Amino acid sequence: MQHSAALAVLDALRANTDAPFERARAMPPELYHSEAFLKLELEHVFAREWYCIGRASALGEPGSYVTCDLAGQPVMVIRDRDGALRAFSNVCLHRMSTLLHGRGRTRSIVCPYHAWTYNLDGSLRGAPAMTLNEGFCKEDYALPSIRCEEWLGWVFITLNREAEPPSVRFAEVESLVAGYDMTNYTESFFEEHVWETNWKVLAENFMESYHLPVCHAGTIGGLSKLEEMVCPPGRPAFNYHTILKDDSLRIAMAHPSNDRLKGDERRTTFLLALYPSLLITLTPGYFWYLSLHPRTPGQVHIRFGGGMSDDYRDDAGAQQNFTALKTLLDAVNVEDRGCTEKVYRGLCSGLARPGHLSHLERPNYDFARYLRARMDAMAA
Repeated sequence: MQHSAALAVLDALRANTDAPFERARAMPPELYHSEAFLKLELEHVFAREWYCIGRASALGEPGSYVTCDLAGQPVMVIRDRDGALRAFSNVCLHRMSTLLHGRGRTRSIVCPYHAWTYNLDGSLRGAPAMTLNEGFCKEDYALPSIRCEEWLGWVFITLNREAEPPSVRFAEVESLVAGYDMTNYTESFFEEHVWETNWKVLAENFMESYHLPVCHAGTIGGLSKLEEMVCPPGRPAFNYHTILKDDSLRIAMAHPSNDRLKGDERRTTFLLALYPSLLITLTPGYFWYLSLHPRTPGQVHIRFGGGMSDDYRDDAGAQQNFTALKTLLDAVNVEDRGCTEKVYRGLCSGLARPGHLSHLERPNYDFARYLRARMDAMAA
């Protein structure tokens, strides 16, 4: 039954993306609330693609760590004593408890169940009361490693040993935003949230700024000019659109010391969607991001962080301005949560029907085509 349900949803996705963009509609409702389709997404998207756990700047010291669940696999990412970032299975090799939780810093990895202790390189340091087991050999135990790579300051993990590196997959992104020097943006806040909506609803909400004047009428909506939004065709690994900012928020502009950006580039904001689920708002002066992972069809786990370009590091008042901006971002998130949870409730209704897309929703169309490509690749 579940297999046939998945095939029906895939057929709906294929029919949806067969139409050219000029006649495109939003994705069918069943793609959002189907348990069968979520299973396919976990298996063929999240277990195969790169997932972002945040910024390398947040893991600066040896022993700094962060944890996550990726397609059902608990994972830890930790800075070892030599300064390298490593990712391991976050499951003890004894009785299989999870090991680390949340974010923090530690000198060693200690199991909270029986105190088996691992070094920062994943090797087993010690295991209490194991001397009478003749088959036990400490050297036989090391936490399974998981691929982990840093790219432009972002830390990615994948369960797929054959996935092309982020530096290859997102090479065009690096070229597009070279003048921003994204490696040198330092994270100053990080939060985790769970919203009652499908992960694709939230991803699509980020990918289009068509909703800004209405959904964000109480915050940034009045600053958004639809005629200045540019939505180029998406690429196989990402999509993006751009917005021009005025100088009312100084830290959104290129710093005077930045001679890499010219003309309108100095006030251009990129909204980057790196598939499957890293969403970055990048201005010349600050950034914020969402990294999404589904929990259920109607729940999404959100990693939310941001900070400033190091160009502003020594500027008096810059941090105060960013603190004020964070207050604004929190209010914007409240508005986005309200909108995206309403969308999910609506698309779960029996009379829900997808409408035609605006030209300002081009990224949503390209996102649907990406999902189809992933499903078709796995079926081949």
